[in-house]
Amino acid sequence: MKIAIIACDILKNEIEYLTKDDPDFVYREYVEFALHEDPPHMKEVLLEKVNAMKGKVDVVFLGYAICSSLDGITKEFDVPAVMLPGADCIDVLLGPEEYAREKKVCAGTWFSSPGWALEGMDGLIKELHLDSMEGYDPSFFFDIIFASYERTLFIDPGIGNTEEYRKKSEEFAEGLKLKHDCRTCNLDRIEETIRRTKELAASLS
Repeated sequence: MKIAIIACDILKNEIEYLTKDDPDFVYREYVEFALHEDPPHMKEVLLEKVNAMKGKVDVVFLGYAICSSLDGITKEFDVPAVMLPGADCIDVLLGPEEYAREKKVCAGTWFSSPGWALEGMDGLIKELHLDSMEGYDPSFFFDIIFASYERTLFIDPGIGNTEEYRKKSEEFAEGLKLKHDCRTCNLDRIEETIRRTKELAASLS
């Protein structure tokens, strides 16, 4: 079977950890994370990238959750595809129950997965286009944006390099004067999506 991965680069580390030695995955493309700030544009980009796989692969593993605009998008593709469950990438990692529980622990939580930890403050500036505000240093907006935040929660999915990811997350929290907490998670939802993707590919061959 031939499977393409088209995914958000925030989840690259987790997806690569699970698929890097799997010969069934013949194409990999990780899309810039900041696209989700413009949901209609993100949807257009993904439609174009997935449809470009027509005739080249059997199935596309879409490494995205709903992310504001992608509910039902697999029905619009010209190629069979399977996407991740959940509202966003943190929901994918924690699952809805644990995600809700952590929000109850602290409503003002910035969730920091390995991908978000690596992006750090530069990723935040890029995501919110703070570098395009002429005449203002991006840091000017941090106190306003994070006025209701109290902590950063680093989520360790057990993919290795934990110390590096955690240190980056701690630096982010320190820069914003937030408390820093850590917890673990599993990759069950990503693994299940890979399994469903393979089952679909096998049924089409």
